[in-house]
Amino acid sequence: MASSLTKDPASTSGSEKTFFGHPRGLATLFMTEMWERFSYYGMRALLPLYLIAPNGLHMNPATATAIYSVYVSLVYLLAMPGGWFGDRVWGPRKTVAVAGAVIMIGHLALALPLQGTFFAGLGLVAIGSGLLKSNISTMVGHLYDGPDDPRRDGGFTIFYMGINTGAFAAPLIIGTVGESVNWHLGFALAALGMGLGLAQFLMGTRHLNERSLVVPKPLSAAERASTLRKGLIWLAVAAVFYIITVVTGVYTLNWLLVPITVAGLVIPVVVLARIKRDKELSATEQSKMSGYIWFFVAAAIFWMIYDQGGSTVAIFAKTSADNSVFGWNFPVSWYQSVNPVLIMALAPLFAAFWLALNRRGKEPSTIVKFSSGLVLVGASFFLFLMPLTIATDGHKAAAMWLVAIYFVQTVAELTLSPVGLSVTTKMAPAKYASQMMGVWFLAVTAGDCITGLLSIAGVELNGTGVVTLEAILAVTAGVAVFMYRGKVKQLMGDVR
Repeated sequence: MASSLTKDPASTSGSEKTFFGHPRGLATLFMTEMWERFSYYGMRALLPLYLIAPNGLHMNPATATAIYSVYVSLVYLLAMPGGWFGDRVWGPRKTVAVAGAVIMIGHLALALPLQGTFFAGLGLVAIGSGLLKSNISTMVGHLYDGPDDPRRDGGFTIFYMGINTGAFAAPLIIGTVGESVNWHLGFALAALGMGLGLAQFLMGTRHLNERSLVVPKPLSAAERASTLRKGLIWLAVAAVFYIITVVTGVYTLNWLLVPITVAGLVIPVVVLARIKRDKELSATEQSKMSGYIWFFVAAAIFWMIYDQGGSTVAIFAKTSADNSVFGWNFPVSWYQSVNPVLIMALAPLFAAFWLALNRRGKEPSTIVKFSSGLVLVGASFFLFLMPLTIATDGHKAAAMWLVAIYFVQTVAELTLSPVGLSVTTKMAPAKYASQMMGVWFLAVTAGDCITGLLSIAGVELNGTGVVTLEAILAVTAGVAVFMYRGKVKQLMGDVR
Protein backbone atom coordinates (compact mmCIF):
# COMPACT_ATOMS: atom_id res chain seq x y z
CA MET A 1 0.00 0.00 0.00
CA ALA A 2 1.33 3.41 -0.91
CA SER A 3 1.90 5.75 2.00
CA SER A 4 -1.16 7.79 2.82
CA LEU A 5 0.20 9.69 5.78
CA THR A 6 -0.17 13.39 5.22
CA LYS A 7 -0.06 16.41 7.41
CA ASP A 8 -3.38 17.24 8.97
CA PRO A 9 -4.47 20.61 7.60
CA ALA A 10 -6.61 21.13 10.67
CA SER A 11 -3.71 20.60 13.04
CA THR A 12 -2.71 23.66 14.97
CA SER A 13 0.90 22.57 15.18
CA GLY A 14 1.13 21.58 11.54
CA SER A 15 3.17 18.51 12.52
CA GLU A 16 0.47 15.91 13.18
CA LYS A 17 -0.05 13.30 10.49
CA THR A 18 -3.29 11.71 9.39
CA PHE A 19 -4.39 8.55 7.59
CA PHE A 20 -6.61 9.55 4.63
CA GLY A 21 -7.59 12.60 6.67
CA HIS A 22 -8.35 10.50 9.76
CA PRO A 23 -6.46 10.12 13.06
CA ARG A 24 -3.08 8.39 12.67
CA GLY A 25 -4.23 5.60 14.98
CA LEU A 26 -6.64 4.44 12.28
CA ALA A 27 -3.64 3.23 10.25
CA THR A 28 -2.53 1.07 13.19
CA LEU A 29 -5.97 -0.45 13.64
CA PHE A 30 -6.51 -0.80 9.87
CA MET A 31 -3.28 -2.79 9.47
CA THR A 32 -3.96 -4.89 12.58
CA GLU A 33 -7.41 -5.83 11.32
CA MET A 34 -6.12 -6.45 7.80
CA TRP A 35 -3.43 -8.88 8.98
CA GLU A 36 -5.78 -10.59 11.44
CA ARG A 37 -8.37 -11.10 8.70
CA PHE A 38 -5.58 -12.25 6.36
CA SER A 39 -4.67 -14.99 8.83
CA TYR A 40 -8.29 -15.86 9.65
CA TYR A 41 -9.67 -16.08 6.11
CA GLY A 42 -6.56 -17.78 4.78
CA MET A 43 -6.85 -20.53 7.37
CA ARG A 44 -10.64 -20.70 6.87
CA ALA A 45 -10.23 -21.17 3.11
CA LEU A 46 -7.90 -24.13 3.74
CA LEU A 47 -9.85 -25.68 6.63
CA PRO A 48 -12.57 -27.74 4.87
CA LEU A 49 -10.17 -28.75 2.08
CA TYR A 50 -7.52 -29.95 4.56
CA LEU A 51 -10.12 -31.87 6.54
CA ILE A 52 -11.23 -33.93 3.52
CA ALA A 53 -7.84 -34.23 1.77
CA PRO A 54 -6.22 -37.72 1.63
CA ASN A 55 -2.94 -36.08 2.67
CA GLY A 56 -4.80 -34.04 5.30
CA LEU A 57 -7.12 -35.48 7.96
CA HIS A 58 -9.07 -37.46 5.29
CA MET A 59 -12.50 -36.96 6.90
CA ASN A 60 -15.84 -37.36 5.19
CA PRO A 61 -17.51 -34.14 3.92
CA ALA A 62 -20.23 -34.21 6.62
CA THR A 63 -17.68 -34.26 9.45
CA ALA A 64 -15.59 -31.57 7.73
CA THR A 65 -18.66 -29.34 7.36
CA ALA A 66 -19.58 -29.91 11.00
CA ILE A 67 -16.09 -28.93 12.21
CA TYR A 68 -16.02 -25.87 9.92
CA SER A 69 -19.48 -24.74 11.07
CA VAL A 70 -18.67 -25.23 14.76
CA TYR A 71 -15.43 -23.32 14.37
CA VAL A 72 -17.09 -20.33 12.66
CA SER A 73 -19.94 -20.33 15.18
CA LEU A 74 -17.42 -20.29 18.07
CA VAL A 75 -15.66 -17.21 16.67
CA TYR A 76 -18.93 -15.25 16.78
CA LEU A 77 -20.13 -16.83 20.03
CA LEU A 78 -16.91 -15.78 21.79
CA ALA A 79 -17.26 -12.17 20.60
CA MET A 80 -19.57 -11.50 23.57
CA PRO A 81 -17.19 -12.70 26.31
CA GLY A 82 -14.40 -11.01 24.32
CA GLY A 83 -16.20 -7.70 24.63
CA TRP A 84 -16.81 -8.42 28.32
CA PHE A 85 -13.07 -8.90 28.90
CA GLY A 86 -12.38 -5.56 27.26
CA ASP A 87 -15.04 -3.81 29.35
CA ARG A 88 -14.41 -5.47 32.71
CA VAL A 89 -10.91 -6.97 32.90
CA TRP A 90 -8.14 -5.75 30.58
CA GLY A 91 -9.43 -2.78 28.61
CA PRO A 92 -9.63 -2.80 24.78
CA ARG A 93 -5.92 -2.22 24.01
CA LYS A 94 -4.53 -4.98 26.24
CA THR A 95 -7.29 -7.36 25.15
CA VAL A 96 -6.41 -6.88 21.46
CA ALA A 97 -2.69 -7.39 22.16
CA VAL A 98 -3.38 -10.63 24.05
CA ALA A 99 -5.82 -11.71 21.34
CA GLY A 100 -3.21 -11.24 18.61
CA ALA A 101 -0.72 -13.39 20.51
CA VAL A 102 -3.31 -16.12 21.12
CA ILE A 103 -4.30 -16.16 17.42
CA MET A 104 -0.66 -16.38 16.32
CA ILE A 105 0.02 -19.29 18.70
CA GLY A 106 -3.15 -20.97 17.43
CA HIS A 107 -1.99 -20.78 13.81
CA LEU A 108 1.43 -22.13 14.82
CA ALA A 109 -0.33 -25.09 16.46
CA LEU A 110 -2.22 -25.67 13.20
CA ALA A 111 1.12 -25.70 11.39
CA LEU A 112 2.26 -28.76 13.37
CA PRO A 113 1.46 -32.06 11.60
CA LEU A 114 -0.43 -33.54 14.57
CA GLN A 115 -4.21 -33.97 14.89
CA GLY A 116 -4.24 -33.06 18.59
CA THR A 117 -2.39 -29.77 18.10
CA PHE A 118 -4.57 -29.03 15.06
CA PHE A 119 -7.79 -28.99 17.09
CA ALA A 120 -6.07 -27.12 19.93
CA GLY A 121 -5.00 -24.54 17.34
CA LEU A 122 -8.58 -24.15 16.09
CA GLY A 123 -9.70 -23.49 19.65
CA LEU A 124 -6.98 -20.90 20.24
CA VAL A 125 -7.74 -19.05 17.00
CA ALA A 126 -11.45 -18.98 17.88
CA ILE A 127 -10.72 -17.63 21.39
CA GLY A 128 -8.32 -15.00 20.06
CA SER A 129 -10.72 -13.90 17.32
CA GLY A 130 -13.52 -13.55 19.87
CA LEU A 131 -11.30 -11.40 22.10
CA LEU A 132 -10.20 -9.18 19.22
CA LYS A 133 -13.46 -8.79 17.29
CA SER A 134 -15.40 -6.41 19.56
CA ASN A 135 -12.48 -4.55 21.11
CA ILE A 136 -10.69 -3.39 17.98
CA SER A 137 -13.93 -1.80 16.69
CA THR A 138 -14.30 -0.07 20.06
CA MET A 139 -10.84 1.45 19.66
CA VAL A 140 -11.74 2.80 16.21
CA GLY A 141 -14.62 4.65 17.88
CA HIS A 142 -12.20 6.05 20.50
CA LEU A 143 -10.28 7.91 17.78
CA TYR A 144 -13.17 10.32 17.18
CA ASP A 145 -14.88 13.03 19.19
CA GLY A 146 -18.05 11.12 19.97
CA PRO A 147 -20.77 9.77 17.68
CA ASP A 148 -21.38 13.16 16.08
CA ASP A 149 -17.82 13.50 14.70
CA PRO A 150 -18.38 13.88 10.93
CA ARG A 151 -15.32 11.72 10.18
CA ARG A 152 -16.57 8.74 12.21
CA ASP A 153 -18.58 6.90 9.52
CA GLY A 154 -15.80 7.40 6.99
CA GLY A 155 -13.28 6.06 9.48
CA PHE A 156 -15.25 2.86 9.96
CA THR A 157 -15.62 2.53 6.19
CA ILE A 158 -11.83 2.68 5.77
CA PHE A 159 -11.41 0.24 8.67
CA TYR A 160 -13.77 -2.28 7.08
CA MET A 161 -11.85 -1.99 3.83
CA GLY A 162 -8.97 -3.47 5.81
CA ILE A 163 -11.14 -6.50 6.54
CA ASN A 164 -11.90 -7.10 2.89
CA THR A 165 -8.34 -6.39 1.75
CA GLY A 166 -7.04 -9.11 4.07
CA ALA A 167 -9.90 -11.46 3.20
CA PHE A 168 -9.23 -11.02 -0.53
CA ALA A 169 -5.47 -11.59 -0.40
CA ALA A 170 -5.50 -14.48 2.05
CA PRO A 171 -6.94 -17.29 -0.14
CA LEU A 172 -4.73 -16.23 -3.05
CA ILE A 173 -1.54 -16.48 -0.96
CA ILE A 174 -2.23 -18.83 1.95
CA GLY A 175 -4.62 -20.96 -0.10
CA THR A 176 -2.16 -21.40 -2.95
CA VAL A 177 0.71 -22.38 -0.65
CA GLY A 178 -1.47 -24.69 1.43
CA GLU A 179 -3.01 -26.53 -1.52
CA SER A 180 -0.06 -26.54 -3.89
CA VAL A 181 2.96 -26.81 -1.57
CA ASN A 182 2.11 -27.98 1.96
CA TRP A 183 -0.99 -27.62 4.12
CA HIS A 184 0.96 -26.84 7.26
CA LEU A 185 3.16 -24.30 5.51
CA GLY A 186 -0.08 -22.52 4.56
CA PHE A 187 -1.15 -22.47 8.21
CA ALA A 188 2.32 -21.20 9.14
CA LEU A 189 1.84 -18.28 6.71
CA ALA A 190 -1.35 -17.43 8.59
CA ALA A 191 0.70 -17.31 11.80
CA LEU A 192 3.24 -15.04 10.09
CA GLY A 193 0.42 -12.71 8.99
CA MET A 194 -0.93 -12.42 12.52
CA GLY A 195 2.60 -11.93 13.83
CA LEU A 196 3.09 -8.97 11.46
CA GLY A 197 -0.24 -7.54 12.53
CA LEU A 198 0.63 -7.87 16.22
CA ALA A 199 4.09 -6.35 15.76
CA GLN A 200 2.81 -3.26 13.98
CA PHE A 201 -0.02 -2.92 16.55
CA LEU A 202 2.46 -2.87 19.42
CA MET A 203 4.69 -0.36 17.60
CA GLY A 204 1.73 1.86 16.70
CA THR A 205 -0.05 1.96 20.07
CA ARG A 206 1.35 5.44 20.75
CA HIS A 207 -1.04 6.75 18.09
CA LEU A 208 -4.14 5.29 19.79
CA ASN A 209 -6.45 7.18 22.09
CA GLU A 210 -5.61 6.84 25.79
CA ARG A 211 -9.17 5.64 26.42
CA SER A 212 -8.21 2.30 24.89
CA LEU A 213 -6.05 1.66 27.99
CA VAL A 214 -8.95 2.24 30.37
CA VAL A 215 -11.10 -0.60 31.74
CA PRO A 216 -14.57 1.02 31.46
CA LYS A 217 -16.30 -1.03 34.18
CA PRO A 218 -13.58 -2.86 36.13
CA LEU A 219 -14.56 -5.85 38.22
CA SER A 220 -14.46 -5.33 41.97
CA ALA A 221 -12.22 -7.62 44.01
CA ALA A 222 -15.27 -9.67 45.04
CA GLU A 223 -16.54 -9.92 41.44
CA ARG A 224 -13.10 -10.93 40.19
CA ALA A 225 -12.79 -13.67 42.82
CA SER A 226 -16.32 -14.93 42.11
CA THR A 227 -15.79 -14.95 38.34
CA LEU A 228 -12.47 -16.77 38.66
CA ARG A 229 -13.96 -19.33 41.04
CA LYS A 230 -16.93 -20.06 38.77
CA GLY A 231 -14.68 -20.28 35.72
CA LEU A 232 -12.36 -22.77 37.41
CA ILE A 233 -15.30 -24.88 38.58
CA TRP A 234 -16.76 -25.12 35.07
CA LEU A 235 -13.30 -25.85 33.64
CA ALA A 236 -12.78 -28.64 36.19
CA VAL A 237 -16.22 -30.13 35.43
CA ALA A 238 -15.48 -30.16 31.69
CA ALA A 239 -12.00 -31.63 32.23
CA VAL A 240 -13.31 -34.43 34.48
CA PHE A 241 -16.13 -35.21 32.03
CA TYR A 242 -13.84 -35.51 29.01
CA ILE A 243 -11.18 -37.44 30.91
CA ILE A 244 -13.86 -39.99 31.84
CA THR A 245 -15.04 -40.30 28.21
CA VAL A 246 -11.44 -40.84 27.02
CA VAL A 247 -10.53 -43.33 29.78
CA THR A 248 -13.70 -45.36 29.24
CA GLY A 249 -13.08 -45.42 25.49
CA VAL A 250 -16.39 -43.84 24.51
CA TYR A 251 -14.96 -40.50 23.33
CA THR A 252 -15.55 -39.51 19.72
CA LEU A 253 -15.33 -36.10 18.06
CA ASN A 254 -19.10 -35.74 18.45
CA TRP A 255 -18.68 -35.55 22.23
CA LEU A 256 -17.05 -32.17 21.53
CA LEU A 257 -19.05 -30.98 18.53
CA VAL A 258 -22.57 -31.71 19.80
CA PRO A 259 -22.30 -29.73 23.09
CA ILE A 260 -20.88 -26.72 21.24
CA THR A 261 -23.61 -26.73 18.57
CA VAL A 262 -26.35 -27.16 21.17
CA ALA A 263 -24.86 -24.33 23.24
CA GLY A 264 -24.72 -22.19 20.10
CA LEU A 265 -28.48 -22.59 19.72
CA VAL A 266 -29.45 -22.39 23.41
CA ILE A 267 -27.33 -19.35 24.36
CA PRO A 268 -28.94 -16.97 21.80
CA VAL A 269 -32.40 -18.02 23.01
CA VAL A 270 -31.41 -17.50 26.66
CA VAL A 271 -29.81 -14.11 25.96
CA LEU A 272 -32.83 -12.82 24.00
CA ALA A 273 -35.25 -14.18 26.60
CA ARG A 274 -33.30 -12.53 29.44
CA ILE A 275 -33.39 -9.14 27.70
CA LYS A 276 -37.05 -9.52 26.72
CA ARG A 277 -38.09 -10.42 30.29
CA ASP A 278 -36.19 -7.55 31.91
CA LYS A 279 -38.83 -5.60 33.82
CA GLU A 280 -36.68 -2.45 33.78
CA LEU A 281 -37.31 -2.03 30.05
CA SER A 282 -39.97 0.46 29.03
CA ALA A 283 -43.01 -0.61 27.01
CA THR A 284 -41.41 0.93 23.90
CA GLU A 285 -38.17 -0.98 24.43
CA GLN A 286 -40.10 -4.21 24.98
CA SER A 287 -41.95 -3.65 21.72
CA LYS A 288 -38.72 -2.99 19.84
CA MET A 289 -37.20 -6.20 21.22
CA SER A 290 -40.24 -8.15 20.02
CA GLY A 291 -39.69 -6.67 16.57
CA TYR A 292 -35.96 -7.38 16.74
CA ILE A 293 -36.60 -11.10 17.31
CA TRP A 294 -38.10 -11.24 13.80
CA PHE A 295 -34.87 -9.86 12.37
CA PHE A 296 -32.75 -12.17 14.53
CA VAL A 297 -34.49 -15.37 13.42
CA ALA A 298 -34.40 -14.28 9.79
CA ALA A 299 -30.68 -13.44 10.10
CA ALA A 300 -29.94 -16.89 11.55
CA ILE A 301 -31.54 -18.47 8.46
CA PHE A 302 -29.55 -16.14 6.22
CA TRP A 303 -26.17 -16.97 7.81
CA MET A 304 -26.98 -20.70 7.83
CA ILE A 305 -26.98 -20.62 4.02
CA TYR A 306 -24.45 -17.85 3.44
CA ASP A 307 -21.65 -19.42 5.51
CA GLN A 308 -21.98 -22.68 3.58
CA GLY A 309 -20.16 -20.83 0.81
CA GLY A 310 -16.99 -21.73 2.72
CA SER A 311 -17.95 -25.34 3.47
CA THR A 312 -20.69 -27.04 1.41
CA VAL A 313 -20.02 -25.06 -1.78
CA ALA A 314 -16.23 -25.20 -1.31
CA ILE A 315 -16.26 -28.98 -0.82
CA PHE A 316 -18.45 -29.34 -3.91
CA ALA A 317 -15.90 -27.25 -5.83
CA LYS A 318 -13.10 -29.55 -4.71
CA THR A 319 -14.87 -32.76 -5.69
CA SER A 320 -17.22 -31.88 -8.55
CA ALA A 321 -16.23 -28.64 -10.29
CA ASP A 322 -13.92 -27.84 -13.19
CA ASN A 323 -11.78 -25.27 -11.41
CA SER A 324 -10.29 -23.66 -14.48
CA VAL A 325 -10.70 -20.59 -16.67
CA PHE A 326 -9.73 -20.82 -20.36
CA GLY A 327 -7.83 -24.01 -19.60
CA TRP A 328 -5.91 -22.51 -16.66
CA ASN A 329 -6.42 -24.39 -13.38
CA PHE A 330 -6.57 -22.51 -10.11
CA PRO A 331 -6.66 -23.62 -6.44
CA VAL A 332 -10.13 -24.27 -4.97
CA SER A 333 -9.43 -21.89 -2.09
CA TRP A 334 -9.40 -18.99 -4.56
CA TYR A 335 -13.20 -19.05 -4.64
CA GLN A 336 -13.09 -17.53 -1.15
CA SER A 337 -11.58 -14.35 -2.63
CA VAL A 338 -14.64 -13.76 -4.82
CA ASN A 339 -16.82 -12.40 -2.02
CA PRO A 340 -14.38 -9.79 -0.59
CA VAL A 341 -13.42 -8.44 -4.03
CA LEU A 342 -17.11 -8.12 -4.91
CA ILE A 343 -17.78 -6.41 -1.57
CA MET A 344 -15.10 -3.83 -2.31
CA ALA A 345 -16.46 -3.29 -5.82
CA LEU A 346 -20.18 -3.25 -5.03
CA ALA A 347 -20.39 -1.63 -1.58
CA PRO A 348 -19.79 1.94 -2.87
CA LEU A 349 -22.35 1.36 -5.64
CA PHE A 350 -24.95 0.15 -3.13
CA ALA A 351 -24.29 3.12 -0.85
CA ALA A 352 -24.72 5.53 -3.78
CA PHE A 353 -27.83 3.67 -4.97
CA TRP A 354 -29.57 3.85 -1.56
CA LEU A 355 -28.63 7.52 -1.26
CA ALA A 356 -30.06 8.31 -4.70
CA LEU A 357 -33.32 6.54 -3.85
CA ASN A 358 -33.45 8.34 -0.51
CA ARG A 359 -33.21 11.74 -2.21
CA ARG A 360 -36.22 10.77 -4.30
CA GLY A 361 -38.08 9.46 -1.27
CA LYS A 362 -38.05 5.93 -2.70
CA GLU A 363 -35.44 4.15 -0.56
CA PRO A 364 -36.78 0.75 0.60
CA SER A 365 -37.46 0.37 4.31
CA THR A 366 -35.29 -1.71 6.61
CA ILE A 367 -37.85 -4.52 6.48
CA VAL A 368 -37.93 -4.60 2.68
CA LYS A 369 -34.13 -4.65 2.45
CA PHE A 370 -33.98 -7.45 5.01
CA SER A 371 -36.59 -9.56 3.24
CA SER A 372 -34.81 -8.98 -0.09
CA GLY A 373 -31.55 -10.28 1.37
CA LEU A 374 -33.28 -13.46 2.52
CA VAL A 375 -34.91 -14.04 -0.85
CA LEU A 376 -31.58 -13.48 -2.62
CA VAL A 377 -29.64 -15.89 -0.41
CA GLY A 378 -32.37 -18.45 -1.06
CA ALA A 379 -32.03 -17.75 -4.79
CA SER A 380 -28.28 -18.47 -4.52
CA PHE A 381 -29.09 -22.02 -3.40
CA PHE A 382 -31.70 -22.43 -6.14
CA LEU A 383 -28.82 -21.48 -8.45
CA PHE A 384 -26.65 -24.07 -6.68
CA LEU A 385 -29.03 -26.75 -7.97
CA MET A 386 -27.69 -26.19 -11.51
CA PRO A 387 -24.06 -27.27 -10.88
CA LEU A 388 -25.34 -30.03 -8.56
CA THR A 389 -27.44 -31.38 -11.43
CA ILE A 390 -24.63 -31.01 -13.97
CA ALA A 391 -22.09 -32.80 -11.76
CA THR A 392 -23.45 -36.30 -12.27
CA ASP A 393 -22.03 -39.34 -14.06
CA GLY A 394 -18.49 -38.01 -13.82
CA HIS A 395 -19.25 -34.58 -15.31
CA LYS A 396 -17.72 -31.45 -13.80
CA ALA A 397 -19.63 -28.21 -13.28
CA ALA A 398 -18.10 -25.03 -14.74
CA ALA A 399 -16.37 -22.66 -12.33
CA MET A 400 -18.60 -19.76 -13.36
CA TRP A 401 -21.62 -21.47 -11.77
CA LEU A 402 -19.90 -21.19 -8.41
CA VAL A 403 -18.80 -17.61 -9.08
CA ALA A 404 -22.45 -16.81 -9.84
CA ILE A 405 -23.51 -18.31 -6.49
CA TYR A 406 -20.97 -16.17 -4.62
CA PHE A 407 -22.08 -13.10 -6.60
CA VAL A 408 -25.75 -13.54 -5.62
CA GLN A 409 -24.75 -14.18 -2.00
CA THR A 410 -22.64 -11.02 -1.97
CA VAL A 411 -25.55 -8.92 -3.24
CA ALA A 412 -27.71 -10.55 -0.55
CA GLU A 413 -25.09 -9.73 2.10
CA LEU A 414 -24.92 -6.07 1.05
CA THR A 415 -28.70 -5.90 1.24
CA LEU A 416 -29.06 -7.53 4.66
CA SER A 417 -25.86 -7.33 6.72
CA PRO A 418 -25.37 -3.53 6.97
CA VAL A 419 -29.10 -3.17 7.66
CA GLY A 420 -28.88 -5.79 10.40
CA LEU A 421 -25.99 -3.97 12.07
CA SER A 422 -27.85 -0.67 11.84
CA VAL A 423 -31.18 -1.96 13.11
CA THR A 424 -29.42 -3.68 16.02
CA THR A 425 -28.01 -0.39 17.27
CA LYS A 426 -31.29 1.47 16.66
CA MET A 427 -33.53 -1.05 18.42
CA ALA A 428 -31.22 -1.81 21.35
CA PRO A 429 -32.65 -0.97 24.79
CA ALA A 430 -30.52 1.68 26.50
CA LYS A 431 -29.57 -0.77 29.26
CA TYR A 432 -28.12 -3.23 26.72
CA ALA A 433 -26.71 -0.77 24.17
CA SER A 434 -23.14 -2.10 24.44
CA GLN A 435 -24.20 -5.76 24.41
CA MET A 436 -26.57 -5.80 21.43
CA MET A 437 -23.83 -6.01 18.79
CA GLY A 438 -22.78 -9.25 20.46
CA VAL A 439 -26.41 -10.36 20.25
CA TRP A 440 -26.33 -9.71 16.48
CA PHE A 441 -23.25 -11.93 16.18
CA LEU A 442 -25.21 -14.67 17.97
CA ALA A 443 -27.47 -14.86 14.90
CA VAL A 444 -24.39 -16.00 12.94
CA THR A 445 -23.64 -18.51 15.71
CA ALA A 446 -27.17 -19.91 15.60
CA GLY A 447 -27.16 -20.24 11.82
CA ASP A 448 -23.82 -22.04 11.72
CA CYS A 449 -24.83 -24.32 14.59
CA ILE A 450 -27.90 -25.45 12.64
CA THR A 451 -25.57 -26.40 9.77
CA GLY A 452 -23.28 -28.14 12.26
CA LEU A 453 -26.09 -30.21 13.77
CA LEU A 454 -27.35 -31.25 10.34
CA SER A 455 -23.84 -32.35 9.39
CA ILE A 456 -23.35 -34.25 12.66
CA ALA A 457 -26.65 -36.02 11.98
CA GLY A 458 -25.20 -37.19 8.66
CA VAL A 459 -27.38 -35.02 6.42
CA GLU A 460 -25.83 -34.66 2.95
CA LEU A 461 -25.83 -30.88 2.65
CA ASN A 462 -24.74 -30.89 -0.99
CA GLY A 463 -27.64 -33.10 -2.00
CA THR A 464 -30.27 -31.52 -4.26
CA GLY A 465 -33.11 -32.27 -1.81
CA VAL A 466 -31.49 -30.52 1.17
CA VAL A 467 -30.27 -27.57 -0.93
CA THR A 468 -33.81 -27.14 -2.30
CA LEU A 469 -35.32 -27.21 1.20
CA GLU A 470 -32.84 -24.62 2.47
CA ALA A 471 -33.53 -22.37 -0.52
CA ILE A 472 -37.29 -22.65 0.03
CA LEU A 473 -36.82 -21.91 3.76
CA ALA A 474 -34.90 -18.69 3.06
CA VAL A 475 -37.30 -17.45 0.38
CA THR A 476 -40.30 -18.30 2.58
CA ALA A 477 -38.74 -16.43 5.51
CA GLY A 478 -38.09 -13.42 3.29
CA VAL A 479 -41.68 -13.42 2.00
CA ALA A 480 -43.00 -13.83 5.57
CA VAL A 481 -41.01 -10.83 6.81
CA PHE A 482 -42.35 -8.81 3.87
CA MET A 483 -45.97 -9.97 4.32
CA TYR A 484 -45.92 -9.11 8.03
CA ARG A 485 -44.01 -5.87 7.54
CA GLY A 486 -46.93 -3.85 8.93
CA LYS A 487 -46.84 -5.73 12.23
CA VAL A 488 -43.04 -5.60 12.44
CA LYS A 489 -43.04 -1.87 11.63
CA GLN A 490 -45.54 -1.30 14.43
CA LEU A 491 -43.30 -3.18 16.89
CA MET A 492 -40.27 -1.15 15.74
CA GLY A 493 -41.88 2.10 16.83
CA ASP A 494 -39.94 5.11 15.56
CA VAL A 495 -37.15 3.00 14.01
CA ARG A 496 -37.17 3.02 10.21
